[in-house]
Amino acid sequence: MLQNIRDNSQGWIAKTIIGIIVALMAFTGIEAIFQASTNNKQDVAKVNGEEITQSELGQAVDMQRRQLMQQLGKDFDASLLDEKLLRDAALKSLIDRKLLLQGAADSKFAFSEAALDQVILQTPEFQVDGQFNAERFDQVIRQLGYSRMQFRQMLSQEMLIGQVRAGIAGSGFVTDAEVLAFARLEKQTRDFATVGIKANPAAVKLTDDEVKAYYDQHAKEFMTPDQVVIDYLELKKASFFDQVTVKDDELQALYQKETANLAEQRRAAHILIEVNDKTTDEQAKAKIEEIQARLAKGEKFEALAKEFSQDPGSANNGGDLGFAGPGVYDPAFETALYALNKDQVSAPVRSSFGWHLIKLLGVEAPEVPSFASLKDKLTRELKTQQVEQRFVDATKQLEDAAFEASDLAQPASDLKLTVHTSAPFGREGGEGIAANRAVVTAAFSPEVLDEGANSTAIELDPETIVVLRAKEHLKPTQLPLESVATAIRAQLTKERASAAAKTHADELIASLRDGKTPLSQPIDGQAWKVTQAATRGQEGIEPAVLQALFRMPKPAAKDKPTFTSVTLPDGSLMIVRLNAVNEAAAPTDDEKAQYRRFLASRIGQQDFAAYRKQLETKAEIKKF
Repeated sequence: MLQNIRDNSQGWIAKTIIGIIVALMAFTGIEAIFQASTNNKQDVAKVNGEEITQSELGQAVDMQRRQLMQQLGKDFDASLLDEKLLRDAALKSLIDRKLLLQGAADSKFAFSEAALDQVILQTPEFQVDGQFNAERFDQVIRQLGYSRMQFRQMLSQEMLIGQVRAGIAGSGFVTDAEVLAFARLEKQTRDFATVGIKANPAAVKLTDDEVKAYYDQHAKEFMTPDQVVIDYLELKKASFFDQVTVKDDELQALYQKETANLAEQRRAAHILIEVNDKTTDEQAKAKIEEIQARLAKGEKFEALAKEFSQDPGSANNGGDLGFAGPGVYDPAFETALYALNKDQVSAPVRSSFGWHLIKLLGVEAPEVPSFASLKDKLTRELKTQQVEQRFVDATKQLEDAAFEASDLAQPASDLKLTVHTSAPFGREGGEGIAANRAVVTAAFSPEVLDEGANSTAIELDPETIVVLRAKEHLKPTQLPLESVATAIRAQLTKERASAAAKTHADELIASLRDGKTPLSQPIDGQAWKVTQAATRGQEGIEPAVLQALFRMPKPAAKDKPTFTSVTLPDGSLMIVRLNAVNEAAAPTDDEKAQYRRFLASRIGQQDFAAYRKQLETKAEIKKF
């Protein structure tokens, strides 16, 4: 992967585009740094002196919770998630990550900023019609909860960790003996037979006292979730648009400014000889002059570009760079390009990349839109500027008022807002405003929930700010026996019916082993279902049965099968009779190669896990 990154970052035009993207990201970088400096910096752990902050842990817990919810499905009750276990798992993950980054630094792993930019530029999720799109990039990373700088930092860390993982995991190897041993087990098949033992819930008799006893013994399992009801104020940027106006002279001034920036597009082609560690400036210049002489003798520019140009992004296209406007190319390149007439070739030009011959293939004059066609757009732009400032001022006013007030009534009156009330929701969140993790975190914070304070301003999205306070705390309470008795009765009935079936299966297996029951005799009126030469991945067999089958010991003789029983999800059982173990033929060369790759990968993963454990053992880790 890293070699691909290096190969794709060598094109001269690609480097120019990267420069533009880097500059684009810089526009929001200062804001991100400032915001980061104001975040909660309370440490939750230190790894070899490097801190892990409370805000980092909170973000990791939220991400882990979302991943679990996706894996378990939308119907899963998130209130069952243990917050302490989530926090402990997230903190361990952050510590592991910190250790791996320190290990990467100690081992001198690194990559260039250009490589990082190439990954961003080439990520399909950030592209529109196959091209990098800054607005799409912002949209995607904002949904992930990152600013531009935060995303770049996260991505750079992932690339470093990926280098470490690839370096260690990719070094795993196996011997021929190990490959053959694995192949013998993998290709082995088994002959077996099964018969089902049904659980009989109807035979289970439960008393009310037994249900009550189970309820009392498992009281903590029958509690309502911890919930809160909040009051909140919602400040929306869109509400300010009707409060601002723009003047005609302002629209005209903006129109003139925008149309003045329109510039013609020029289609350039070039031949590049790079100046680098292998080629000096003098050598590159001499080579470009040699090419220039061949042009003068009548050779085609496109053919010479394909043969000699060292810009892989354009050489195969005869040096064609397509249309572009001012500010895209290197300054020296651009100056030479705009001095050319159509089909004219420049003298040798020295840029920061090397020596060029530049040909102007075409010119597109700008189309100047009419004032009428742009008026609505210009009006929105001017209004947006005013609205943005009003929104910032109102946000500051709301935050100050909420901090000073003992409720939300006064802030609502000051800003002419309405106090809304949410439905009850738990720590896993809920619908509407409770679907926002920052809202849930604030609602259950000690300041809001225990001390009764108003929250700070919370950004739901770039257009919406909320301030909230706890209206009612619905603490966990014991569910009444009546509401859970049916579920308890069903659970106990299933468990006891399954236990009775297990006892019956054990008795049958003992009788079969002792020869008291013939192997061919039906069991409880059911004939044995025989399967020959089952593989480890055999379809149509219950996974639990298949797993148990390949764990069973090999029969001592043909008339001495081995037995086991497997409990199925519905509480019924399956008696498994292993009749024979069939060894496979020696693996082919292709199969050996496949097994070798698989085992090497698994060993590499084990090596990487051992490396992480070694880092942890040697590290000084403090948890607060």
